[in-house]
Amino acid sequence: MPKVTSKKCITGINWAASILTSVFFLLLICTSVSAQVPADYFKQNCASCHTIGGGRLTGPDLKNVSERQSRDWLVNWTLDPEGILKSGDPYAVKLQKEARGAVMTRSPGMTRVLSAALLDLIDAESKLEKSQFAGTQISDRPLLAEDIEEGRMLFMGATRLKNNGPSCIGCHTVNSMKGLGGGRLGLNLTRAYARLEGRKGLSAWLVSPPSLMMNPIFKKYPIDEEEVLPLVAFLKNETEIDEPENKTAMINFLLYGMGGAVVLLVIFDLLWNKRFRGVRQPMVKESYHS
Repeated sequence: MPKVTSKKCITGINWAASILTSVFFLLLICTSVSAQVPADYFKQNCASCHTIGGGRLTGPDLKNVSERQSRDWLVNWTLDPEGILKSGDPYAVKLQKEARGAVMTRSPGMTRVLSAALLDLIDAESKLEKSQFAGTQISDRPLLAEDIEEGRMLFMGATRLKNNGPSCIGCHTVNSMKGLGGGRLGLNLTRAYARLEGRKGLSAWLVSPPSLMMNPIFKKYPIDEEEVLPLVAFLKNETEIDEPENKTAMINFLLYGMGGAVVLLVIFDLLWNKRFRGVRQPMVKESYHS
């Protein structure tokens, strides 16, 4: 028999090791995904628009959804909802009409395996008397002027959130805010109450915000349930008064920013000149005397 050189053996061993390493990492990824889903994933990415047995939010109540559509359709829908809607699928068009034109987008990291796991979760939760995803139980009592003011203080950061989360004004604004206004990183929330279809939808969004930036923060520092109603009251009031957008806020911000920069440059120049002359003058005098 021909002899196998040591070089070929080493090459074969390296190739086998690469295969095993790839398999190991693939299994590791699958394990991490299965550990993340379905409950955590649903809460982070689905609960702001859907309940399981708690009624409609922006999207439909998902209780017994497997009885309303086939599993293949539901999996394909979670993988490419916009594509199915564009195809003219009758059931998808019906869902969009019921959601008042809102369009579902593909959730981050969605795969067939993940979709199947979520559907298994929904099926299991649908059989319970009350699902853990039935939605936030927010009071339906009339909202008072005191609630609006308390919500305003929370939004502005004048009252600190109980769980030490960042105040809304850091990233968001509303049209009633004067002066420099609020943050521009997030959406203008003046009409958030209407966009999220009222108290229930807005409450679900506040409890479990789905945005990629907000979710990691408020997962660690969630808005307390007692703070939800005042924030809802404040944002409902903003929608109702619906003031025109304060277009001067951004101009004021730029002007103040430029003015502040000029002042800092002048101060820096004065300090630096003093320091520069304090070093240069003795050197010049010494050169003249030498």
